Amino acid sequence: MITSSAPETVGVTIYRDPERQTEAMELDWLRGYALITEQRIIDLPAGKSVLRLEGVAGGMLPESAIILGLPGDVREKNLDADLLSPGNLYAHAFGRPVTLQRQHDKSGTIREEPAIIRSSPDGSVIVQTRDGFEAANCGPLHDTLAYGGVPPGLSAKPTLSVAVDSPRAAHVTLTLSYLAWGFDWLTNYVAHMRPDGHHADLLAWVTLASGDPVSFPDANAAVIGGMLNREDQAPYASPYVGEALTYHCYFQPLGPGNRVTASALILGEGGGDGEIIVTAQRRSGSLMDMPVALTANEEGLGDLKLYRLPVPTTIASNAQKQVAMFVKPNVKLAIYYSATIGPGNNPRASQMLRMRNRKSDGLGIAMPAGRLALFERHRGRPVLAGEGILIDSAKAQDVEVSLGQATQVTVAQKELAHGDDWEEHEVTARNANPWPVDFEGRIIFNDDERLDQSSAKIEKRNDKQVWRVRIPANGTSHLRYTVREIE
Repeated sequence: MITSSAPETVGVTIYRDPERQTEAMELDWLRGYALITEQRIIDLPAGKSVLRLEGVAGGMLPESAIILGLPGDVREKNLDADLLSPGNLYAHAFGRPVTLQRQHDKSGTIREEPAIIRSSPDGSVIVQTRDGFEAANCGPLHDTLAYGGVPPGLSAKPTLSVAVDSPRAAHVTLTLSYLAWGFDWLTNYVAHMRPDGHHADLLAWVTLASGDPVSFPDANAAVIGGMLNREDQAPYASPYVGEALTYHCYFQPLGPGNRVTASALILGEGGGDGEIIVTAQRRSGSLMDMPVALTANEEGLGDLKLYRLPVPTTIASNAQKQVAMFVKPNVKLAIYYSATIGPGNNPRASQMLRMRNRKSDGLGIAMPAGRLALFERHRGRPVLAGEGILIDSAKAQDVEVSLGQATQVTVAQKELAHGDDWEEHEVTARNANPWPVDFEGRIIFNDDERLDQSSAKIEKRNDKQVWRVRIPANGTSHLRYTVREIE
């Protein structure tokens, strides 16, 4: 048996969860996946042997593994992902002798006695002692379990076992590539408005998230923009995380003031004891300490886009990290207000941001979906002016983001008159700002109706009838229109 404890180099390319649109990620429910590529240096003997590749992702899909560089054939591949953890350790020790350590609340004295595990890790922890069967840690004493060794079948790290048949002894560099579940990524945009009100400096951050029990230090990281079509999905995001062990007590403890707590598990190996610390806490990474100039490079990948991070970064276990994606200074944009008007509508104005994704306007880059925050300077300090969702936008497309309901621009609509097959309405848009604003009212009506006449020019945009007007500072604008049924 040959063991490779860790790869020499590793690359992690993360694909977004196809079902999560622009919602926030949850580390305990990551449904994206990653393509992981490793390089390892191995000394192979001639003939049949088992190669153990330790430190692969716990959420690995072993059927997707491709191994290049071996001089012979691969006969079998197995993912040994039953990880060493309190729950798994207890489950694999069923029927085996352990040491029960008991601590008295008042004196703190610890005494030990032999015991045998007689239950699964679900429910109460049942052990058999000289006094009979009892639930551990269920009474006036605090109990812990000490094990004499690691039961067979448990591994400290997820391991891919490969049965190979090499025609000769060889010193090889092999490449292992595979898919793994339990990863995801998202984009956040920060726009700082310039004083002219028509340009902004745009910074995009990418957040990398991993729910896998394995960390990938100094990985060559990349993310894929766009939704890749997959017809099969794993039932869980990362099913190979080691389980915890919780002590349950299903009857009233004896005596007042007794507590039921989950205690640590102790592993004894040889002449000494070592404590196994298994934590389920999720660690949030901080912003990567890197110059803003070091941003991701965009590459074409068919209908998708690949963004390669320029420096190695650690994809940590059960953690997330933000790194700069790109910086676009002096992007041309427009701030306007919009509302849906038409018969039966109760219009409410929203503040909108519009950009053209062209190089001439300062962009010209595929923009993955994500949240956008707009900041404006007030008394020398940046102040959040709006926040919204930016959808996937290709080059040359118009980018529109709703920044939330407006407070200083309001819209009212009322019916003026009607007949058998027509209705006349009036829309009033008010601007309480001490500066003029641009307003767009999208007129929506039924398929069996048409816009018959209006008091102002109506434009057609994206198959919608749009009333565009500049409302003066502290002023109002009016539109009268008639909708008639189609005969």
